[in-house]
Amino acid sequence: MLEVELKFRCDDPQRLEADLSRLGALRADEVRQVDQYFNHPQRDFAQTDEAVRIRDTNGQTSLTYKGPLVDLESKTRREIELDLAGDQAREKLGEWLLAVGFRPVLQVEKTRQAWTLSRGGRDVEIVLDLVTGLGQFVELETVAAEADLAPARRLLQDLAGELGLTQSERRGYLTMLLGR
Repeated sequence: MLEVELKFRCDDPQRLEADLSRLGALRADEVRQVDQYFNHPQRDFAQTDEAVRIRDTNGQTSLTYKGPLVDLESKTRREIELDLAGDQAREKLGEWLLAVGFRPVLQVEKTRQAWTLSRGGRDVEIVLDLVTGLGQFVELETVAAEADLAPARRLLQDLAGELGLTQSERRGYLTMLLGR
């Protein structure tokens, strides 16, 4: 499965929230996420457009691999995420990655407010991120099989238009922070 995503800078979060409510989106609890990114010991993920991260979301830890972008219009990529249990999972996993040769790159911190919306027979997640050092962004996201990529991307592009979102940002937060 592919994670099909569009990202935009968000200059008016209050208007966006009002629009999401009008469309019937359901709001979830706000969460705090801390992402620690690592680079591979044998290849440079900045060159291959891949990522490995440990994410802490309100004390819950996950390990994620993100493959390279698959098209020129969105942030669509293969994503594999593993949920990890235990109160020291984040620290032990970071220790494990360092022990096998991965190198820490940067930590990205954000506060995330998520909504869900059922649209065109598919679930869409809309998140408003306040990223430390970057500002406010909105992401529209769904999952799709590779054969279903074009209709999924079109659905997100149509929703972005309805929400008045223009000029998609294809870079990840890590890349934006490294480029500052």
